[in-house]
Amino acid sequence: MKTRRTIVTAVAALTAAALLGGCGDGDVQETVGSKGKKGAINIGPDQHRVRAKKVDSIAAKVPASIRKRGTLHIGGSADAAAPLGFYATDDKTRIGSEIDIATLVADTLGLKVDFQSVSWENLFVGLDSSKFDGVFSNVTVTEERKEKYDFATYRLDDLAFEAKKGTSWRVKGPKDVAGKTVSVSSGTNQEKILVDWSKENEKAGRKPVDIKYFQKDTDYYLALQSGRIDAYFGPHPTSAYHVASAGQTQVIGRFSGGGEQVQGKIAATTRKGSGLVDAYAAAIDHVIKDGSYAKVLKRWGLAGEAVKKSEINPPGLPTP
Repeated sequence: MKTRRTIVTAVAALTAAALLGGCGDGDVQETVGSKGKKGAINIGPDQHRVRAKKVDSIAAKVPASIRKRGTLHIGGSADAAAPLGFYATDDKTRIGSEIDIATLVADTLGLKVDFQSVSWENLFVGLDSSKFDGVFSNVTVTEERKEKYDFATYRLDDLAFEAKKGTSWRVKGPKDVAGKTVSVSSGTNQEKILVDWSKENEKAGRKPVDIKYFQKDTDYYLALQSGRIDAYFGPHPTSAYHVASAGQTQVIGRFSGGGEQVQGKIAATTRKGSGLVDAYAAAIDHVIKDGSYAKVLKRWGLAGEAVKKSEINPPGLPTP
């Protein structure tokens, strides 16, 4: 278990004192952000989750064997970061937007939900072996994955440039990062986009991007505050959470995780042919209409990534 995963993204080393300084000896602060205000984010184990009610017509779409069992086995990545999936202040309760959305879906289907956290690669092993009935863990729809899995979308897959608070710099395309020093995680979609942009700048006679790599989120946030990098390019949810919780940075540009080719989309993932994708999509559509979905995204600062309806197996990121 990754201890105090809550504070890995919520609190960069430079902001720890500001976020935790008000606690007494032995106390753990249960919120990050503006304490006592609407912008504060509850990171304690008692989540007071938004809940939904069973809808019989949608529950009937669930395969009989699962309805009889009464429990939905859902996988989530143990390596996910706030606000998607992380540990509460007790270091054992898993919380986050993905858990909340999966709970709404299970409620609508009239099922209890059994969450299991595993490594990223074991999410798909779990689906293949039928250990999991589904995965709610920031999984992007791709054409390659569609060969083995079914998808019901529930959120946009967006990336963001994050810079120090107060800057007038905005990123809308390649020329805006020419000559800038930008941090990115290796092997990600955002790295590919940044590398392509840097090449495009050089071809156009502009300066390339000085790309920096760090092992931990705390490292790139320290580098950002100290001025060693101009921006960090990463998943929009984690950047939005860090902006809200630490208050020292801002999002200066936002782009699809699929680049210019396709709008990336995050989806509930199930084994192809499991019979669950229609139920997931119908449940997601229901919670979108009744407003509970919007409440979940708002409480985690992700309202801008909402979808209007769930799509089953939409166009995904192209196969490399």
